[in-house]
Amino acid sequence: MSIYVGNLSYQVTEEDVSSIFAEYGTVKRVQLPTDRETGRLRGFGFVEMSSETEEQAAIDALDGAEWMGRDLKVNKAKPREERPVSGGWGGGGGGGNRRRNDRPY
Repeated sequence: MSIYVGNLSYQVTEEDVSSIFAEYGTVKRVQLPTDRETGRLRGFGFVEMSSETEEQAAIDALDGAEWMGRDLKVNKAKPREERPVSGGWGGGGGGGNRRRNDRPY
């Protein structure tokens, strides 16, 4: 299981997040995704702890808590949804049988 942590400060570090969650148990891993283009933190992260009991204690204590000037959103992470391989609205293409005005058919 993993914990979703939202509304994080853009200045937060993995060590900061680890230390606040360590108050509720053993932190196994912290992930803070960054924007691909800018490298800037995206304002959310994921925390894995050694047991579901520890994770639930952290969720109960930290959800809605003010930290680094922001109200945290902390809950169980949902499984990542698969995105379609094609780009959204069914793609483009087509039009292979168009007539050109300069050709007499």
